[in-house]
Amino acid sequence: MAGYRKLGRTSSQRKALLRNQVTNLLYHGKIVTTEAKAKEIRKIAEGLIALAVREKDNFETVTVTAKVARKDKDGKRVKEVVDGKKVTVFDEVEKTVKKDNPSRLHARRQMLKVLYDITEVPSENSGKKNGTKTVDVAQKLFDEIAPKYADRNGGYTRIVKIGPRKGDAAMEVLIELV
Repeated sequence: MAGYRKLGRTSSQRKALLRNQVTNLLYHGKIVTTEAKAKEIRKIAEGLIALAVREKDNFETVTVTAKVARKDKDGKRVKEVVDGKKVTVFDEVEKTVKKDNPSRLHARRQMLKVLYDITEVPSENSGKKNGTKTVDVAQKLFDEIAPKYADRNGGYTRIVKIGPRKGDAAMEVLIELV
C-alpha cells in the first residue's frame, strides 16, 4: 500500500497541485476541494503549521542603518549637481529588522520548498501590473497563524463534507484552518 494518494496524476502534476492548494489554504484560510485531495493537503499543511509554531519566537531584532534616497512630494528622487554631474541625495535611516536564528531560517526554507509565491492584485487594478504586491506566505505562517495555534497540539485543520459534486459525483469538502 502506498504512503500517499496518487490522485490520478503524474508526480510533478501531483506535487504542483498540492503545493498550490496548500498555499491557497494558508493564504485564504479555507478552500473547497475533493475529499481525497483534502486529506493529502491536511498532512502537508499541518506539518508546516507545526514547524511555524515551533519556530515562531526564534528570532532577534537588530537595528540597522541604511541609505535611502531622498524623495520629493511627487515621489521622485531628489538630484543634486556635484562636479557637473547630477547625483541622487541619500539620507541615513535606522531600521529595526527581524533576523532569523539558524533553526528558524532552516524552517523558513523548508516551508518555501512547498509554498508558492502569491501576487496580490488590488480590485481596482484588475488585470494590471501596477499596485501588485507579493505576499510572503511563510512570514504569514510565522506572524499570524503560528501564534493562534501556540497552545494547541496538532489538529490545525478541519474537513467538513459538503456533498457530491454535480458533474462526477465526487465528494466535495471544505477544508479550513480551525
